[in-house]
Amino acid sequence: MGKFILYNYFRSSASYRVRIALNLKNIAYEYRAVHLLNGGGEQFSEEYRKLNPSREVPTLIHDGKAIGQSMAIIDYLDRVSPNPRLFPEDPFQRAQVMQACEIINSGAQPVHNLRVLGQLGERFGADQTAKNEWTKYWITYGLQSLEDLIRPHAGKFCFGDQPSAADCFAMPHFANADRFEVSMSAYPTLSRVRTSCEALEAIKKAAPSVQPDTPKN
Repeated sequence: MGKFILYNYFRSSASYRVRIALNLKNIAYEYRAVHLLNGGGEQFSEEYRKLNPSREVPTLIHDGKAIGQSMAIIDYLDRVSPNPRLFPEDPFQRAQVMQACEIINSGAQPVHNLRVLGQLGERFGADQTAKNEWTKYWITYGLQSLEDLIRPHAGKFCFGDQPSAADCFAMPHFANADRFEVSMSAYPTLSRVRTSCEALEAIKKAAPSVQPDTPKN
């Protein structure tokens, strides 16, 4: 199947999604850390920009070909390594899983990522307290939207009893909820899904706390 290299950052939500997908598919990959803060952000180097013009993580390299954006990467992985599938083949079921992913991918996470928080401070004078409140608002929005969507469909996981791309996107959002002290007690379906996800070795190995670039102190 060729060699896989993942440029990523331990705390990046998008990187976390792709690590989960790679592990669920049992795809071995070389981990290359891109620190988003050191020296103003290693993602802004000219060398990295050649790999990913958006200067974001993650970037997957497969047989010398570079792919950015977590949704595109996971879709690509489903096509080159379709077992287990993370996006269903049935058109409507696939659309439902993608809708769940996009609640996080385009609705909640982008508006509280590092780049946006930086602009809130630089352009609008937001202090850390204001940034935290902003972040909590969007995390809560994502949790409630996802809870409402998956409630009729969830089993052990977001859709049935097998993990899908929706679970790959949900787990980093849960981690952000923990980080910003947003309680998940109001989301029983998501809490059940989280328990199932956290029992999987593939997801444990993808956690931000156990990556090669995770700070040791």
